[in-house]
Parts: sequence; structure tokens; C-alpha cells
Amino acid sequence: MRVLLVEDNQNLGKGIHAGLNQAGYAVDWVKDGETAQSVLNSEKYDIAVIDIGLPGKSGLDVLEDLRNKGDSLPVLILTARDTVNDRVMGLDSGADDYMTKPFDLDELNARIRALLRRCVGRSAPIIRHGNVEMDPAAHTIKKDGEIVELSNRAYAILQTLLENAGRVMSRSRLEQSLYSWKDDIESNAVEVHIHFIRKKLGNDLIRTIRGVGYIID
Repeated sequence: MRVLLVEDNQNLGKGIHAGLNQAGYAVDWVKDGETAQSVLNSEKYDIAVIDIGLPGKSGLDVLEDLRNKGDSLPVLILTARDTVNDRVMGLDSGADDYMTKPFDLDELNARIRALLRRCVGRSAPIIRHGNVEMDPAAHTIKKDGEIVELSNRAYAILQTLLENAGRVMSRSRLEQSLYSWKDDIESNAVEVHIHFIRKKLGNDLIRTIRGVGYIID
């Protein structure tokens, strides 16, 4: 899953970036509103975490621009502004959730997972497909009740496919779930990870649509 982090505080942004990376997300971090708006117009993300008090263009302006163009990207506002009026304004501007600083990183991760569930229409915290069970909170995969070890990137591909079961995911879409800007994209990474997933969970879990992409039926 790919996250856009918009935070101008160097130390805080560094900590959030490291924490989300450790949780298995591919994270792009920008530090001002203008850059955030430009990136949101050109890149594909699963969720954005946006501060309000940014240099140049405020986080609320970035959010309003996003909603005005009809983009339903899940957005979590993360800010030191903690009055009721601030929270109401943030939510009414189109935010899906609102957290105030200081905050706990575990709670931030939990809120991100909840928003990702909601945006795909899933209410249960566990993703089940046949004899495969994924727990995003624990970052585990089970087959027939037994833990299966996957790399972070193989896990990210599998989660994207499970969250979009019944829909074909292109190779480029799966790459977007794996890599942030600073990562080197390997030419056959998606194929290698899918081969590994099939080896661990069965060849019939993921179907290849030749020339189009991959699907979990």
C-alpha cells in the first residue's frame, strides 16, 4: 500500500516515515502544500496523511482541491490544531479522519487500516479468501490456519489483490503499491513476488490475465 505523507516538521516527518515504512507501507514524504498538490495530480496513492499548517498552501486547501476535482482518496488530517471548530472544519472540508498531535504511532496505523478497509467496502479487520486469511493489523498470512511467511513486498501485492478481488490489477498498479520514489524498481519484481506467493499459497490463488494483469477471482 502506498501512502503520501505531507508534513513540514523534519523530526516528526522522519519518525512517521520510518514508522509507516516499518509497518510495510511504501511512503512518499513531501513538506509543503504546493508539492503535495502537484504529486496528488500525478501519482496514485492508497491514502494521504496531511498536516494542516504547511508552508505556502495549507493542508485544508490541498484537501479541498482534491475533493473539488472528484478525487475520493482517503485522507487523514494530522495536526496540532485541536479545537472542536478545527476538527469540524477539517472533516467538513473532506477529510475522512482527523488526529491531533501529539499522537501514538500505533493509533495512526490503526486509523490508516480502518480507512483503507472503509474505502474498499470491507468492515471486518480480517481478510478471508478460501483457506487464506490475512490480518493487516498483525501483518500475518495464514493458510489453513498455519502462518505463512511472506516478504513485505509480496505481502503488499497480495493485500492489493485481495482488497480488489474480482478486479484485474495491472502490473503498473501493483508496482505502485510496492515502491516509493526512493526505491529502485526492478523490472520483473511483480512477477517474482507473485511466483513466490503462488509457491506459498497455491498456484490457483492468483490468475494471470495475459497482457492485462493479475486477478484473485
